[in-house]
Amino acid sequence: MTDTCARCGRTRSSVTDPAQLLAWVRERERGADQWLCHVCARAHVRDIEGKLPSDYWTAG
Repeated sequence: MTDTCARCGRTRSSVTDPAQLLAWVRERERGADQWLCHVCARAHVRDIEGKLPSDYWTAG
């Protein structure tokens, strides 16, 4: 894996813990994939949630 965190530059290949690999977040910006590592994703979770459509919060 050569995916790199768009915020801090950490690479997925540098992470050895499978649980931390699962916590990486893929975002789609203007047709291109961007990744956030487990640390940056946790730090920016409110920003990520803010991008979810309103239907996400009312479905249930």
